[in-house]
Amino acid sequence: MTSLPPGHPAIPSPRIGVLLMNLGTPDAPDARSVKRYLAEFLSDRRVVEIPQIAWQPILRGIILNTRPKKSAHAYSQVWREDGSPLAAITKAQAARLKDAFGPDVLVDWAMRYGRPAIADRVQAMKDAGCERILLAPLYPQYCAATTATANDKAFAHLARMRWQPAIRTLPPYYDDPLYVDALKVSIEESLARIGFTPDALIASFHGMPQRTLELGDPYHCHCRKTARLLSEAMGRPVEVAFQSRFGRAKWLEPATDATLEAMPARGVKRVAIFAPGFSADCLETLEELAIRGRESFIEAGGTDFAYLPCLNDEDGGIEMLARILRRELEGWVRLP
Repeated sequence: MTSLPPGHPAIPSPRIGVLLMNLGTPDAPDARSVKRYLAEFLSDRRVVEIPQIAWQPILRGIILNTRPKKSAHAYSQVWREDGSPLAAITKAQAARLKDAFGPDVLVDWAMRYGRPAIADRVQAMKDAGCERILLAPLYPQYCAATTATANDKAFAHLARMRWQPAIRTLPPYYDDPLYVDALKVSIEESLARIGFTPDALIASFHGMPQRTLELGDPYHCHCRKTARLLSEAMGRPVEVAFQSRFGRAKWLEPATDATLEAMPARGVKRVAIFAPGFSADCLETLEELAIRGRESFIEAGGTDFAYLPCLNDEDGGIEMLARILRRELEGWVRLP
């Protein structure tokens, strides 16, 4: 190896980075932390596609003065000793993938909103010698408000860098046989543990305004195809619903809460629900579905309810991610 001239700064050995990116979370389950998180999240123009001159007074004057306390209570119900479930699980996924691609590949994780910030981790990878980085938004179904904004944040930091690393981005994997099979195995294992046979199996995806579909976002189609392929693989019907409605605009339908509340009246008394659009359990799955979803279903006359967990950092989910990421690293690293 050629020695560096006197006074030359140290140069790290060339490496490749894989950055797992997820949505984000407040630093703590308290109103102050939630307010800071929501201010960043709801100011993203990919998330709220309303002119800022109209939206910011609503956000700053009403939402950020009313919603944080309620959301903080919800977070407190699912918070773990190691922090937010979403952050803790994403961190665990990165740890389990640490040695999956050889010694020259650095695996890290970041959040689009909150910490660790995407820009910080991209810079840390570059400082560690990563000359090539695979950005990996952990959203199986593509949506501008999730996949695109995560990539945007990384690209914004790259725009400020003099010496940029080469970049690849992980494509959506909503119809990938590896993903569908991992879901099938996980769901069937969970169903075997719940102690009853459900009358209906519901796939609940995060909702989006109907306008996003009309503007050309493929998210709705991706969700529907995931559910169809999973239904075919399992040999049983899978009902689709969309959760987390917000505001007065029309959102994708049917709504998860309305679906659960209507089922007992049509004779569906036992339900199992899962969230295939989430790579890790979080507030929207653990509080909105597992707690509030259960309450509304039982109050409407249901008898048995089960929430089936996400793939998280379990063996099947990690093996699926490792194989998909390995495929995207081809040409950069030589792997068996």
